[in-house]
Amino acid sequence: MTAPTVEAPTLGLHPDLSNSDYHADKTSLSSSGARKLLPPSTPAKFRHEQDNPQPATKTFDYGNAAHKLVLGNGPHLVLVDHDRWDTKAAKAEVAEARSEGGIPLKRYELDMVKAMAAAIRQHPLASALLDPAWGQPEQSLFWTDGPTGIRRRARFDWLPSMHSGRLIIPDYKTAADASNEAFQKAIQQHGYNQQAPWYEEAAIALDLGGEDTELLFVVQEKTAPYLVNVVGLDYFAREIGRAKNRAAIETFAECTATGIWPGYGDEPNYLSLPGWAEKQDKETYL
Repeated sequence: MTAPTVEAPTLGLHPDLSNSDYHADKTSLSSSGARKLLPPSTPAKFRHEQDNPQPATKTFDYGNAAHKLVLGNGPHLVLVDHDRWDTKAAKAEVAEARSEGGIPLKRYELDMVKAMAAAIRQHPLASALLDPAWGQPEQSLFWTDGPTGIRRRARFDWLPSMHSGRLIIPDYKTAADASNEAFQKAIQQHGYNQQAPWYEEAAIALDLGGEDTELLFVVQEKTAPYLVNVVGLDYFAREIGRAKNRAAIETFAECTATGIWPGYGDEPNYLSLPGWAEKQDKETYL
């Protein structure tokens, strides 16, 4: 189903913009969109996903439910208290919850996200970064990219109230494994090193923070004891992410101007073996 066209939000900070209205704006580029424009994805896949929003999945439900209880904002949580969800009655309750914009959860799932929120409050640094007394959840930002003139956007999980000092932007993520080793792989897999400079540039562009603004990831495991790891990125990870963002922005600008959103190309792509396989086979057979 093609997403309806809505009026684009004005430039600046939008404290009360809904999540659905934020994502409905197709005239601007987000961090997740920028990542979708680059290999191994393509502009064609980006355009298709923008025009055809995907249905909710259980993975997103868990993340959104945890966000709701940790950040205090988001879809309402609906307990669907049936032993089985494949019955007619359970399916009807799930459908009703989704039609009203809620997240249907089983009892153990609701207990899980409640325990996750409690664990966040027990972590000294995470609880300070996400202190309800010193910030606001789900803040949307829109600004203009200087070199290309395109509209960019970001939606902060949490925007701290700034009175003095350096702006630290926390970004809450749930994971099966929040260890340094596992999240290092997730940074590469999901492009989180692109997200960090994107959000920092958003804050700087709207004068919410200075050049020393930093995004920190608050990563929490989805199984007991719901451990928390607060992770920052080093210089080279950020600079690589910044360069990839620039490539994506320029791609978006060109595709928007031409109306052409390419896939894998119209000519043959000649490929070599993966480096490790070529080396192994050369040693064995050549």
